[in-house]
Amino acid sequence: MNRRAEEIKKRIAKRKQKRMGSIQTSKINHLPFAEESFEAEAPFFVETDGNTKVFHPLFRSHIFISKILISACIVLAVGILFKNEGDEFLKARKMVETAMEKEFNFALVSKWYEEKFGHPLAISLPKKEEEKKNAGQYAVPATGKVLESFQDNGQGVMIETNKKMVEAMNEGIVIEAGEKEDTGLTVVIQHADGIETWYGHLEKINVALYDFVETGKPVGNVKQNSNHQGTYYFAIKKGDAFIDPSQVISFD
Repeated sequence: MNRRAEEIKKRIAKRKQKRMGSIQTSKINHLPFAEESFEAEAPFFVETDGNTKVFHPLFRSHIFISKILISACIVLAVGILFKNEGDEFLKARKMVETAMEKEFNFALVSKWYEEKFGHPLAISLPKKEEEKKNAGQYAVPATGKVLESFQDNGQGVMIETNKKMVEAMNEGIVIEAGEKEDTGLTVVIQHADGIETWYGHLEKINVALYDFVETGKPVGNVKQNSNHQGTYYFAIKKGDAFIDPSQVISFD
């Protein structure tokens, strides 16, 4: 009899403990999002009425739906704005057009992220002594002779070189990689200071769109003739204007 009573007490205590644990977990689930602090992004497992439910601690369906509705309203408002030809909407249309046409500085954001949180793919990236020594210096894309100067075309320079590869002048993000009307196969790299460097008339491109390229790393191959000589185009753009590359680096 005593044994039977002890078993019943244990079962009751076990059920009570399980019920209390479920209530505490349910309370955590209903905490305000702004007050939550998670050390990991592991999913939560909650038992309710014998059923196990899984949800991500950083995902809130009502917040997600609200963002979708706000985004839809913004898209609808912009659509109405451009469909209406009234002069009263002209200023607003100009503001939207300017914002859409303005180039986003991926390189600046990437640099800020690395300064605040480190490299996104590794805790730390060891540098060679030579790379540390040359940090902050510009690299020459490929040494050679200037065939066409900045004064000749007002945009960039044409360089004759015996090098096989063209290298990045400075670290940055690739924002264009493909065929251009005037410069053929071209790579455009955006740097953290807002400057762009253009590498054109390439035979082959060795980077992809939105790649992060380090200083001195190859971006493409030079078209070479039978004498192992080739030419490539190089330009530096600051804002909407081009500047003379010879004022920044020497190609000799």
